[in-house]
Amino acid sequence: MGSLQLCPPLPPSLLRRRQPVCALSKHGQRLLRSLSAAAGDAAAADRLMRKFVASSPKSAALDALSHLLPHPHLSALALPLYARIREAPWFRWNAKLAADLIASLEKQGLTAESESLAAEAIARLGPRDRDVALLYCNLIDSLSELKSESGFDAYLSRLKQIVDVSSSAYVRRRGYGSMLKGLSEMGRPREAESLMDEMRSRGIEPSDFEVKAVVYGYGKLGLFDDMSRNIDKMDAQGFNIDTVCANMVLSSYGNRGDLSKMLPWLRRMKAAAIPFSIRTYNTVSNSCPTIMSLLRDASSFPLSIEELDGALDGEEGVLVKELVDSPVLSEAMEWGPSEAKLDLHGTHLGSAYLIMLRWVEEMRCRLGGGEYVIPAEVTVVCGSGKHSAIRGESPVKQMVKAMLNRLRSPMRIDRRNVGCFVAKGRVLKNWLCTDSKGSASRTSLPAMDRDSRRAELQGVECERK
Repeated sequence: MGSLQLCPPLPPSLLRRRQPVCALSKHGQRLLRSLSAAAGDAAAADRLMRKFVASSPKSAALDALSHLLPHPHLSALALPLYARIREAPWFRWNAKLAADLIASLEKQGLTAESESLAAEAIARLGPRDRDVALLYCNLIDSLSELKSESGFDAYLSRLKQIVDVSSSAYVRRRGYGSMLKGLSEMGRPREAESLMDEMRSRGIEPSDFEVKAVVYGYGKLGLFDDMSRNIDKMDAQGFNIDTVCANMVLSSYGNRGDLSKMLPWLRRMKAAAIPFSIRTYNTVSNSCPTIMSLLRDASSFPLSIEELDGALDGEEGVLVKELVDSPVLSEAMEWGPSEAKLDLHGTHLGSAYLIMLRWVEEMRCRLGGGEYVIPAEVTVVCGSGKHSAIRGESPVKQMVKAMLNRLRSPMRIDRRNVGCFVAKGRVLKNWLCTDSKGSASRTSLPAMDRDSRRAELQGVECERK
């Protein structure tokens, strides 16, 4: 199945920064570090992988392989790890996993190994066109996710040949869907749109997802006229312009720094009752350079909406106003007699900052207005950094800590969960509803830092145990 190719050693910092969608287990992280340290020693690398597979459950072994496949420095080890996994008693051949590995090999330029695996997969599937078509669909999906030009057109052509002659409605729909998505992902939306027209001519109506893929394909390239033209077509054909579609448009404008076009879309969403989401917040706040610049200095960023408004120029200020007037905060909050909780999971740094500013205002109103029951405990959940660029170092948590610190908040890091800040409800009310205690400070409080650090260390110790 090809010779074992080892990569040069990786610095520990790079191993920490590369984070896939799902965080790798500690056992898997140790494997990656050990494989990097064993670079240049084929026997040692093979021994490490053999021991890892033998001592790991099926889920852990397959998860480690899935993390190696797209890895920019360790992907060459995916093939030998797959060979070891195939020897495990629990292994069952899987077309999706085979497709992911074939795509990874194509991306690495290992065409011979890729074609060998593809031939083996097709031989396993036999003459069943439906299964072969699904294999090619998975291959197109994987190749486009990896942005691999190598192999993409060849497998696209093979899939197209099957779709053209197939009598199965499922094969045709699934095949067209993968080709549309793949072409859009690969920066070829015009071909995708042409394929969509072909679908319709064959009596196959594209789905919402497929139409949005073409729209976003144009948007990512900055072809805004074509993007708008397709949105108008969606509207005319009765497709739903929903939050997902609106976020794609906002992301397209934001990636090009075109704030002036984002504002009409936010207002269009409000006028059409299209709900904002956390991703809406993330997209818009990430596109505001002044906000991101202010957050670089934890000792001086504004501590209220009014302060922030004074620091922003016209376009950014109006965008922020549209965001903070939306109900996203209330959707992120839970309120009850035992606990009031704000969950910042899924937020990026800028959006977490805006939500925190609104949260302080909302908490002051609720705790001081007499209409809401005072909860026994108040919690802000920001995560401990397991999914951050550097594992264990959450920018959101650091920002929340700095904000609460400078506001002289009584909230402290929870000793049971270092990803949360907690305080008693009545204590928080006394702080928020008393001007002298709720005033902002530009200096940090050593006491809070000591308490926070102590709680973090205790949390880490608990995890180790």
